[in-house]
Amino acid sequence: MKAWRFYALNEMRLDDIPRPTPKPGWVILKTRVVQPSVTEAIRAKGGHTAGSDYIRRAIEERAPVQLLGHEFCAEVVELGDGVTSLKVGDRVSARSRIPCHQCELCRAGFEDRCRKGPVIGQQIPGALSEYLALPAEALTVLPSSVSDCEGACMQPLAGCVADVADSGIRPGDTVVITGQGVMGLYILQLARISGAGMVIGIDIRRTNLRLSKELGSDHQIDATEANPVETVRDLTHGFGPDIVFECAGGSTQEGLAGTTTLHQALQMVTDAGKVVQVAMFGGPIEIDADLLRKKSITYIFPKSPTAAQMDHAVRVVADGRVKVSPMITHVLHGIERVPEAFDITANKARYDAVNPAQVVISK
Repeated sequence: MKAWRFYALNEMRLDDIPRPTPKPGWVILKTRVVQPSVTEAIRAKGGHTAGSDYIRRAIEERAPVQLLGHEFCAEVVELGDGVTSLKVGDRVSARSRIPCHQCELCRAGFEDRCRKGPVIGQQIPGALSEYLALPAEALTVLPSSVSDCEGACMQPLAGCVADVADSGIRPGDTVVITGQGVMGLYILQLARISGAGMVIGIDIRRTNLRLSKELGSDHQIDATEANPVETVRDLTHGFGPDIVFECAGGSTQEGLAGTTTLHQALQMVTDAGKVVQVAMFGGPIEIDADLLRKKSITYIFPKSPTAAQMDHAVRVVADGRVKVSPMITHVLHGIERVPEAFDITANKARYDAVNPAQVVISK
């Protein structure tokens, strides 16, 4: 089969390698659509974000090595011994983190909290290839009402389901979302169907703000034209929002907001409100702990999505309550175009992209 392998940071080659064979409890999948996440695009070129140190070490120690590619839609083509939850022909997506089944949490029945198991695209080769092998327990079947391109979006959407669930949103809560990229737009829709009252989206790109309005936000703030903290305070009659989802932070070298949007979130949230940290910073940050204490702010770091939350992500797309297609702006055809997808995803503003660029590998 053909597969992309890393020989160095920012150096991938399309190689011919042996097709994998299934182990007991695993299946062989034929990749239909794959998309590099924003964090993967940063990791691939050696930038700073969560997991970049692992990718760097893996390349230094094991090159050429298959890495990345955890957001995908694929078709089951072969079953390993003992697999009864899937059948050949099923289309699936996957949670990226797999329980180890050996740690204290797993043995106590809390597999969904395990942080010691393998991750697709890191310890387990991902979908930047024509075929891949994965444990059946990581996979969720996609109904016919979810397209291949939509299916490739299920993993990040499931993460947003976990973000909204961990926020403890209540009916009527006022919600602000800093960053109306793909994660922010997913959270916008999930917050709305979870009972949010007023929903306010903040961004610096007009395309994203237009989509925010189309997908249901009540107010859209262009942070290049207005002070987000003052504007949110005005819209909430001086109270501030109950919950802020921080989806814009990260390395300014990668075109992200640094810590600016986090500090704005802490300033604008109401007393005893919540800030949910969705974005990753890629390293230590400075934060005003006294401000959190004085305002009694709950600062939430969401858990990884559970299997049930992955199922829910598929369900809300299948029944039309959450729309992912409007964010899919760039679809490329052919496995040889994977590097182009990484470039588009790493430079969304230049290409006017919202979702990561997708690559159709097979049909």
